Amino acid sequence: MDDSTHHTGDAHGHAGHHAGHDHAAHQSGHTAGATWATAAKATLHCLTGCAIGEILGMAIGTALMWGNVPTMVLAIFLAFVFGYSFTLFAVRRAGLGLKAAVKVALAADTVSIAVMELVDNGIIALVPGAMDAQLSEGLFWSALLGGFAVAFLVTTPVNKWMIGRGRGHAVVHAHH
Repeated sequence: MDDSTHHTGDAHGHAGHHAGHDHAAHQSGHTAGATWATAAKATLHCLTGCAIGEILGMAIGTALMWGNVPTMVLAIFLAFVFGYSFTLFAVRRAGLGLKAAVKVALAADTVSIAVMELVDNGIIALVPGAMDAQLSEGLFWSALLGGFAVAFLVTTPVNKWMIGRGRGHAVVHAHH
């Protein structure tokens, strides 16, 4: 992810900025005024991983004619796996060791993924017939995609609040 799109002000423009700087000071310098754009990008990043896992889980469970509960459990499990893996890959690429990268991914994404999954799966469960729809039916896909859209709208303010407090996706930026 392009680190420059997540920083405002002159936190990175001063001459004394270097790789070994104090991360707490770095975070407080740019997270206090977390923008909606930053929150939306963090949410979109999270939603991408969640959507891949969720669609894969729903498709597998539906294709295997599993019941609603096992299908939803698989979809939620895979949403967390793919959601965490996107962040894990990014911070590993930035040079973090595996143990530290896992800690960052857990800290950065757990609340975001949990809110997203709660909203998305709640909507799928509430749309009449969606849980029993087949992969070939428009209702399956419209409920799933509609759930993602609402989850994005609900999760973005949560991420904005967390980033503004140096939590959530702000943890990832300490390692870029």
